[in-house]
Amino acid sequence: MTEQSEWRFSDDRGQLSTAPRRPERVLAYVQAGATLWGLGIRPQGIFGSDHDGPGPDRAKTGTLPLDQVAYVGAGSALDVERLLSDRPDLVVAVSYGGGHVYGLAPETAKPLEERVPVVVIDVSQARTFEEIGDRFAELARSLGAEHRADADADLDAARERLRTIAAAGPADVPRVLALSPAGPDQAHVARPQMWPELRVLAALGVHLVEPAPGPGANWSTLDRAETFALRPDVILTDIRAHAASLDELGRDGREPVVPWNPEPLYGPRDHARFLGLVADALEG
Repeated sequence: MTEQSEWRFSDDRGQLSTAPRRPERVLAYVQAGATLWGLGIRPQGIFGSDHDGPGPDRAKTGTLPLDQVAYVGAGSALDVERLLSDRPDLVVAVSYGGGHVYGLAPETAKPLEERVPVVVIDVSQARTFEEIGDRFAELARSLGAEHRADADADLDAARERLRTIAAAGPADVPRVLALSPAGPDQAHVARPQMWPELRVLAALGVHLVEPAPGPGANWSTLDRAETFALRPDVILTDIRAHAASLDELGRDGREPVVPWNPEPLYGPRDHARFLGLVADALEG
């Protein structure tokens, strides 16, 4: 076997994964799998975290063809044998810092790595959205994906549209609030600087509402009255299956609502689609 035929990829823990040939049977955390699909790689299977149930959360799966991609389970329902049941030759996971594999218990992740290469991409707030996207794109290219200049052009156009709308807004710029409803009496309000995707919106000129300092690194948990006292003009609401609905929380006005997945997909088309929804709401 020649050196050129060996597949090699160094992940965000600094760990080098190798295989005799390019992996083709990829099992991925749902966020990673949906991102790879948007970049031109179809995973063989996906798995969820402790927030997920026995079926895939469609808020997280993007345009993944779920009739072609197996969902092997989530959280405590996963063990090494279940993860390896369809014989993947690569597992792609994410980390929110420290190199810890998100969604898998340590007693599962460690023996898994002893039997199959595991690549971990850091999606924590310490990185920019672009940095995370670049790492997924690098991984996808190593797996055989081709660069899509048209997808980059779509993203550039979406960014420019949103930047133009934000710059041309009235003196009283629309206030955009990102939250995850927690029932009729509470909401988890996002601290924008802790979320790479929200930092993109801020950099493009969108006025994201910042809750007051207090407990909670990523979220500030407020009651219903405190939430709407922030006077949002546009609401980004968490649509993941484990979040409550915005209808359950209720709202005082008729603010435009943008569906938001706090575990975003990092492909250019997926990101362009989200930016387009925000632009529509600001124009609306």
